Amino acid sequence: MNMFDLSGKVAIVTGLSRGLGQGIALALAEAGADIFGVSTKGAPQTKEKIQSLGRTYHEICADLSDPKSPEQIANECCRVFGQVDILVNNAGAMRRAPAYEMSEEDWDYVLDVNLKNVFFLGRTVARKMRDQGHGGKIINLASMLSYQGGVNVAGYTASKGGVKTLTMLLANEWAKDGITVNAIAPGYMATDMTDAIQNDPKRNAEILARIPKGRWGTPQDLGGAAVFLASAASDYITGITIPVDGGWLAR
Repeated sequence: MNMFDLSGKVAIVTGLSRGLGQGIALALAEAGADIFGVSTKGAPQTKEKIQSLGRTYHEICADLSDPKSPEQIANECCRVFGQVDILVNNAGAMRRAPAYEMSEEDWDYVLDVNLKNVFFLGRTVARKMRDQGHGGKIINLASMLSYQGGVNVAGYTASKGGVKTLTMLLANEWAKDGITVNAIAPGYMATDMTDAIQNDPKRNAEILARIPKGRWGTPQDLGGAAVFLASAASDYITGITIPVDGGWLAR
């Protein structure tokens, strides 16, 4: 079980104030990692929970659509902790509209947060990992819509399809530096982002009928996959996307 021990590691986790990001950050902390949190307005609840586990927590408030944010995040993490070993690109955005009606503003915002930032923050942190000389672990958040088209979420689908293939490319390029790059594709998760669907009786019933496990996922369901991809247990795994979907894709 020592392969899953993250003691002495430092993890940057974006979008961890609630939901999936919080669940992943707590799982990494439970495995021994200290957490550098990135959110738009702070994450006091996450901070309290991580510190209660005996881990160190530091955070920065950043607008991930700002091209200056990657350098600010990476530099601040290394200033505080002296290193960075794990990056979880979790922060995401969704704007719903039929493709005929989606505005350029909404398209650009979703692509900037979900894809552009994943690349530029990933690259900035990877340079730090390379220069440290002992590599690191990068985990991106993909989606079921990395595999499927969806409806009324053109920007989100395009961005998450891009995350899956970008993960593969970065894995190819950075393996020589000891950096693995993988992704997690959550299925239908019970979070604020899916409140509208959960509260639609017809749509909710349709979704549950398609999930072999018979329930919506929770943020805690992602913890095991995140710890695995962040730990030595996955050292020979790179460029993959792991669906955590209750069997949705197998249906």
